[in-house]
Amino acid sequence: MRGTCGPARSRLTAQRTSHRERLRPRENIECLIMSRRIRTASLVALAGIIAGASGIAAYFYHADLKQARDRLLGLSHIAQTPCGPIEYAVAGDGPPVLVVHGAGGGFDQGLEFGAPLAEQGFRVIAMSRFGYLGTPLPENASPTAQADAHACLLASLGLGRVAVIGGSAGAPSSVQFALRHPDKISALVLLVPALYVPRPDNAPSVHAPTGVQFMMKTALQSDFLFWIVRKFARDALIRIILATPPSVVRNASTEEQIRVQQVLDHVLPISQRRHGLLNEAKVIPSLPRYELEQINVPTLAISCADDLFGTYDGARYTADHIRGARFVGYPSGGHLWVGHQGEVAHEILSFLREKMS
Repeated sequence: MRGTCGPARSRLTAQRTSHRERLRPRENIECLIMSRRIRTASLVALAGIIAGASGIAAYFYHADLKQARDRLLGLSHIAQTPCGPIEYAVAGDGPPVLVVHGAGGGFDQGLEFGAPLAEQGFRVIAMSRFGYLGTPLPENASPTAQADAHACLLASLGLGRVAVIGGSAGAPSSVQFALRHPDKISALVLLVPALYVPRPDNAPSVHAPTGVQFMMKTALQSDFLFWIVRKFARDALIRIILATPPSVVRNASTEEQIRVQQVLDHVLPISQRRHGLLNEAKVIPSLPRYELEQINVPTLAISCADDLFGTYDGARYTADHIRGARFVGYPSGGHLWVGHQGEVAHEILSFLREKMS
C-alpha cells in the first residue's frame, strides 16, 4: 500500500484494524511531495487561466477603444477664435441650432442628440465644451467664459441668431449665453438642466448620487477602468453617471435600452473628456442663481421627476422665473428621459418651429 495518502489511506487504515500503526516516515514524505506537486500544478493552471482571460480582455478593450477613437475621426473641425480653439461639427440644413452637450460628452454627443433636428430641417451645430475632446480647457473655464466661447464660435461660422439647446451640464453656459448675448439667441431649450434651485440648508442644487465621488476618482480617470466597469457594473454606471434608475432602463423598450447603451459606449474614450469632467466637478456643485428675470427669449425647460441629479426642481424653478417660459415634466425617465425620447423630440421640434418661424 505504499504511496497511498489522503482519504484512501484513511479508509484502508480503518479496514486494517489489526494494524493500527501510523504510516512510515517514507510514506509521509511521498504524500507531502505529491500534495505539493498537485498544489503547484493547480497554481500554474490558475495562472494560465488568469493570463488567458487577461489577454482576451486586453484584446477586446483595445478593439473597443480603437473603435471609439475611429468613430470620432473626420467628423469635426477646429475653429480658431478669439476665445481659443473650439471643436465643432455641423449636420443638416436649415435654421441654425447650437447644441451644448452635457457632462461626459463632446461634439459627438451633440450630433447624436441633434440627429432628429437635422433630419427635420434644422442645421445642428454641435460643439465640444471646454476640456472635451478637441477643445482645450482654458484657465477660466467658467460658464460665463464658455458662453462667450459659444458667441466666438458662432461669429467664426458667420452665424447671427441661433436657437440654443443646453443639456445637463451644458445648461449653465446656455443660460449665460442668453443673458450675455441676447441679440444672438432666438430660442432656448433647457433639457434636464443642471441649474440653480434653492434647497433647504443651502444644499447643492444638483444632487450627487451615492458613489459619484468614488467613480470620479476611479473609472472616470482611465479608459480601461471605465471599460471594465461598463462591462461588469453597467447598472452602477447607469445610476451614478447617467443618473437614471436602472429599473427604468430594464423596463423600457428595446429601442430605448439600445439608446442608453449607446450613451454609455460613447463616453469612450473617457481620457479625452477627463479635463472637462473634472471642471464640471468644480463648477456644478456651487452653481449661483442667475438673473433669470432678465432673460427675454422663448424658453422651454424639460426634466423628469426621478432624475437622480435632481434637475427636475431646477428646470421648474428656472421656467417659473423666465418670463413666458414653459416647463414640461415627466414622472419618470431619469436623466436620460428614458421612455420619453419621442415625446421630448416632438416637444423640442414643435417649440423650435414655432419660435424660429
